[in-house]
Order: sequence, then C-alpha cells, then structure tokens
Amino acid sequence: MAPIPGSGLAKGLAVTLRTMTKKTVTEQYPDTQPDLPPRTRGVIGLFEENCTVCMLCARECPDWCIYIDSHKETVPAAAPGGRERSRNVLDRFAIDFSLCMYCGICIEVCPFDALFWSPEFEYAETDIHELTHERDKLREWMWTVPAPPALDPAAEEPKEIAAARKTAEKLAATQAAEAAEAAQAAEATQAGESVEPTQAAAVTEATHPKPTQAPPAEPAQPDPAEATHPKPVVDPADPPEGQS
Repeated sequence: MAPIPGSGLAKGLAVTLRTMTKKTVTEQYPDTQPDLPPRTRGVIGLFEENCTVCMLCARECPDWCIYIDSHKETVPAAAPGGRERSRNVLDRFAIDFSLCMYCGICIEVCPFDALFWSPEFEYAETDIHELTHERDKLREWMWTVPAPPALDPAAEEPKEIAAARKTAEKLAATQAAEAAEAAQAAEATQAGESVEPTQAAAVTEATHPKPTQAPPAEPAQPDPAEATHPKPVVDPADPPEGQS
C-alpha cells in the first residue's frame, strides 16, 4: 500500500509538538555540573603502591599510550643466612590521554589493582603535550575514584576475606585462652592453693635431680679351698724359711 502523501510531515510535526510540551533537560554547563553515573569513564587513576611493573597494561594497550620506566633494586635477606632478592622499582608511569580511547583494557588486565576509573573529565588543555599525565598527576585522580559497589548479599565470601577472618578468630581465641589461664593462676595464688604433690615432686625433680647412688656391694663369698685347707698363721717374730 502506497504511503499517504504528507504522512511523514505529519509524524514529524507530532514529535515536535510532543517535545515542545515537555520540560527542558538542558544543563547550563559549566555553571551546572552534570550528574554523572559513579562508574563513569572519565580519567584513569594510578595507585602506584600496587604497581609491580609487570608491563601488562602497556603491552595490552591498543593505542600504545602508556609509558613505563623502572629499575631493579636488591632487597636484603629477611633472615640471617637468607638469599637476597631483586625487585622492580617504578620510575615513570605516564598515560597520553590525547591517544587514549578509554577502552579500559589496561584496568581490566592489571592483576594487582593499580589502575582505576575516575569520573573526573575536566582536564582539557590548550597544549596537546599537557595531556600526557605523569604518575604524580595520575595519583591525584585516585582521590576521586568512587568506592566499589557492594557485593551481592547472596554471593560467596571472597577467599582473601575468609582467610583473614579465620586468622583473626584463631588469634582472638588464643589470646582469650591465655587470659583465662592467667586469671586462674592469679586466683589460685590469692586463695593460697598449693600445687598438687605429684606436680610439686615433678617440679622438684626437674629443678633438683637426685644424685645417682651406686648399688651396694655384695658381701664376699668364702673360698671353699680355704675352708678345707686353712692357711698357716705366720708369726712376724719367726724368721722366714731358709734363714737362720
């Protein structure tokens, strides 16, 4: 069926009339700041304490707008006799926002949560070279990074939080047990209770061991030959045989 002549014009005029009756939504920027969603992709912030210079963000960036420089330092052994280790120290981390297309790949591939989205977008410059933000400038954007969204109430507890909670519970239980033992010992001392004899004897033996005594010597047994043939008694006054 062929369209009626002038139907398109009538539809356009109807849309215009409906729009004219609605309240305007124009915001007078910059006098009125826009109400942006909290996860708006404005600018990228750097939390350099988490950066290990793994270079994943620079390698995965499709625009090659991330520049990283670093050097190695030797870390002394943590314990005597241990082995020294080397670690990367960040010297430069810069992002050229004149090339960045805000794809967010660098934030997604960072394994140590060193890069975050900030909703700030007012960083226009008159010189294109000023759009290369060094790490000091990127660190300033971290103060405007919104908090992460709350977890689903039915979601499983993260492994890191569960491990930390279990460790804290064990430490609290150990401290409570030690405090209870100390309180019982203090109450026993105040009440004048004595230690059990077996425990006292064990403590005494542990602190003052008894001297080792040799077994008593057995009495000498008589020789049967001496009983049948007794030895003659020699008088000291008599001279020996063969002497006159």
